[in-house]
Amino acid sequence: MSSNPTGDGAATQGTADLNHETSVQDSKPVYKGKPMTWFRHLSYITGYGMTPDVLDEYKRDVDDFYADKMCKRCEDNRDWLLTYSPIVRFMMDQVREVNGNLTTDSIKCMRCTKDQAGGFHPKYGILLCQNKLRDRDHVEDTMAHEMVHAYDHMRFKVDWDNVKHLACTEIRASTLSGECRPYQEWMVRGQWKFLRHMESCVRRRATLSVSGHPKVNGDMEMAGRIVDQVFDSCYKDTRPFREVYR
Repeated sequence: MSSNPTGDGAATQGTADLNHETSVQDSKPVYKGKPMTWFRHLSYITGYGMTPDVLDEYKRDVDDFYADKMCKRCEDNRDWLLTYSPIVRFMMDQVREVNGNLTTDSIKCMRCTKDQAGGFHPKYGILLCQNKLRDRDHVEDTMAHEMVHAYDHMRFKVDWDNVKHLACTEIRASTLSGECRPYQEWMVRGQWKFLRHMESCVRRRATLSVSGHPKVNGDMEMAGRIVDQVFDSCYKDTRPFREVYR
């Protein structure tokens, strides 16, 4: 029920039981990491001296040190999109039509400790991972993806413990949010498939998300079979749109 941040080679992010206490942290911690010197930034850019452990430490320190700036940037992008983005405004209206209510209080920017761009939980609302989002377009795709989950939860009474339900809403969210449009696939993720690229992208991303469910436990083959079982009907279901938006 979440959207993968950048490349699909990264581990899939949260599952249907997204736990805000384990996947996010306070956005304004007391910084306790190493000083953020120009040499550390240069090492990251060039890769010099960046062992996997050093790289992980650097990324954690960046997330902590720049937490306030990341939070403000995320919130500014969220607020701008709530006002001006056609797809975000449309989905906000559609969620209201099925008796849901999304506000800035239920669309939170927070630091994520897992490799995820966002998430949806029926109780907590929508999570935007401030330290994983690249730019406004990425925030827009993530919000649209999670809003499809919110709509599905209210409209179709999704059972998040049912892996087929999860697969269906992931297929719909990847199809309708715009995250599988050609530019994203080719230029951002490096997926250079030209024939049926949309279907391929949706299958791949839905499989990644389903694989993170506790019942699947990272088994990609099992996740792929689950996605295949519901793919045709869910891929064709464009509600609440008349057709795929973009």
